[in-house]
Amino acid sequence: MAIEPGLVHEITMVVEEKHTAAAVAKDSEIGQLAPVLSTPYLVSLMETTAHAAVVPFLNPGQSGVGAMVHIRHLAATPVGMQVRIRAELLEVEGRRFLFKVEAWDEVEKIAEGEHERFIIDWERFMANVEKKQGKIKK
Repeated sequence: MAIEPGLVHEITMVVEEKHTAAAVAKDSEIGQLAPVLSTPYLVSLMETTAHAAVVPFLNPGQSGVGAMVHIRHLAATPVGMQVRIRAELLEVEGRRFLFKVEAWDEVEKIAEGEHERFIIDWERFMANVEKKQGKIKK
């Protein structure tokens, strides 16, 4: 079965303290941040949702990597609130996939944007990672 535009995947989760901007700032010198869903965690959820959409179509030995994320974080979501993330495949170009990603909490739309992913051969990808690690000067 081919991966085609129109493919949609959704996930839901409840925001916990560990997902907040305040948790990220807790042990750093960046100052006080709000106890709401952090943008980095939101991006992670969007990437995970897009990846999960294509996993059933991958061949053994394949995986996916994110290459671009362009989102607008529109509204804050407090701890305890449920979030729904939606990824819709817009374009397929060889190994490249472009997704429309959106997120809502229980009150409103909280994010929107695009996410690009590529299908990779796991062994070749990891061989390149190991090769790069070997170039680190100790």
